[in-house]
Amino acid sequence: MSLNHKEIDLILSELELSGTFVQDIVQPNFDSIAIYTFKPGVPKTVFVCLAGGECRIHETRKKITKNEKPLRFNELLKSKIKGARITSCAQIGSERIVKMTIERAGAIIVMPKAQSKLQKIQDAKGGIPHDAPTADESDNTERYNLYIRLWSNAANIFLCDEEDTIIDSFYRRPAKGEMTGEKFVLPEAKLGGKTFEIRDFAETEAKLLEEQAKRGYSRKITFNEKVEAFYSESAAKTSLESLLETAEKWYNTHKSRQTAALEKLCGKKAEFLNASTLKHSGDLILAYSYMIDSSGDGANFIEVEDWENGNEKVKIRIDPKKSAQENASDYYEKYKKSTSGLEKLEYDISIAKKSIEDLDRQYAQMVAEKNPIKLEQILRKKQTPKQLEKKSHPGLDYQIDGWQIIVGRDADENDELLRHNVRGSDMWLHVRDYSGGYVFIKNRPGKTVPLEILLYAGNLAVYYSKARKNGSADLYYTQVKHLRRAKNGPKGLVLPTNEKNLFIKLDESKLRKLEEIQKGIEL
Repeated sequence: MSLNHKEIDLILSELELSGTFVQDIVQPNFDSIAIYTFKPGVPKTVFVCLAGGECRIHETRKKITKNEKPLRFNELLKSKIKGARITSCAQIGSERIVKMTIERAGAIIVMPKAQSKLQKIQDAKGGIPHDAPTADESDNTERYNLYIRLWSNAANIFLCDEEDTIIDSFYRRPAKGEMTGEKFVLPEAKLGGKTFEIRDFAETEAKLLEEQAKRGYSRKITFNEKVEAFYSESAAKTSLESLLETAEKWYNTHKSRQTAALEKLCGKKAEFLNASTLKHSGDLILAYSYMIDSSGDGANFIEVEDWENGNEKVKIRIDPKKSAQENASDYYEKYKKSTSGLEKLEYDISIAKKSIEDLDRQYAQMVAEKNPIKLEQILRKKQTPKQLEKKSHPGLDYQIDGWQIIVGRDADENDELLRHNVRGSDMWLHVRDYSGGYVFIKNRPGKTVPLEILLYAGNLAVYYSKARKNGSADLYYTQVKHLRRAKNGPKGLVLPTNEKNLFIKLDESKLRKLEEIQKGIEL
């Protein structure tokens, strides 16, 4: 149940927000906001929740978790009223609508010491500094009305100008006229209706007094404290249960997908384990080469005695147009590919298992998280597709032993990285005589790039170039400050000076580790 109008009045009387400064505004999620206020010696955090059935306003002493992504209404409030003064704060009749009048005149004063000094000057001069302009003289004072409507299923917050024209709202509802440019209209006063009383929250108060006793002190519990404790307990429990259900669905979906992929890889492995029969078939063909007629008129099979299976008769498929040596070579080639494929398959299976272990670890952390706001943020991040995640720069990014390696994969990425993302002291690598991506090693002041990091970067330079099919290449490297753009040349083309040579032969172990880093698997 949301707060009723009598409870709102009591909360506002305890808050005493008139004359306080707005220190900051934090929006932790999509149905609440916190306003940090300060009056000399009395900092308060006002928490506003717009969730259905839990609409409320009260002081909170809990740390408010910031949202990782800047949210529209929160950023607007910060730009308009951060550092401003709340001149009045009261409920409009019994409508469960709180109106704050806010002024921001001249320079924004945010620091507590500056606010304390201003407050003393105003108190000494009857509330107005001796050198402050009057209302008629001031031409840079900004005045706003902030309306907080605490109606279940219709709650909202509106930032309006002096004329009550909406600058923006927490929830934009065009169908109801709740959007920028519309007029905020107060509801018509209703006569009669249901009467409400202030709840005593006796059970909640008893718990708070019990906690005080355990800590060895006793004081009167304010109504704000009762409200915060009551709703925090019930809201957190409800919210946490819902979020844990979402987390379970996320986990089950990803677990089933990754388990199916692992089973598929294991099935392929079973097939590859029979690769030894390919080599044995080649051996049998050579042993019975006299049975193969390479004229092209022979059969597609030869039947021979298998000495590894008690001289049991076995049939081996051959190409009658090829000689015994050519047919055996085909089997040996298939065997070679299968064995090399098996090695890669073993690696893929290990990665799949580590990925599942990492998923289990992430889910365990979610289940252990007791803060619903933090859990919501974790889930939002996990549910965002990688292609929608905002990247700080184009190309690929690798973090190895404290070093950052950036790879541009085409001319556009190379050019963008050169223009906006690397500095003169960063290292640049590129293959000789082949087109390919640029690789950069970000500089660490006072540190020399280790050979191992240089080799990782070199492998990336060869891998993302036309030289990849060769398996090796010469490349040159130098600092970015020694690069000069080619006049009238293609996009991203540069001419290096002071370059050094490095020969790189692709190292599968290094490429595998880089792949693991790219997939974000915890090893």
